[in-house]
Amino acid sequence: MQFIIHYFLHLIFPAVIAYFFYQPRWQKVYVMLLLTMLVDLDHLLADPIYMACRCSIGFHPLHGYLATGAYIGMLIPRATRIVAIGLLMHMATDGIDCLFSRMNCG
Repeated sequence: MQFIIHYFLHLIFPAVIAYFFYQPRWQKVYVMLLLTMLVDLDHLLADPIYMACRCSIGFHPLHGYLATGAYIGMLIPRATRIVAIGLLMHMATDGIDCLFSRMNCG
């Protein structure tokens, strides 16, 4: 179930947001929202790169609280708003994963 929710929130939900709030350029906005998933490149800095029960929020640099604060600040300028929305949706999705990890990993 976690897998389905995770990828729904990463792939389908951004399409819904783009379609309903950014007509008529929703396809371009959707691609921009998908590109914000590049924030996961910071996972490559971890050792090991993947650990099933690790919560990425607060662990990886671009998933940290300071970075999330910067993403919130990016909502203010119109030029960075779509990227900020994508990054914050990503943080929320990974935060939900952390809840699942707590339930499944103890």
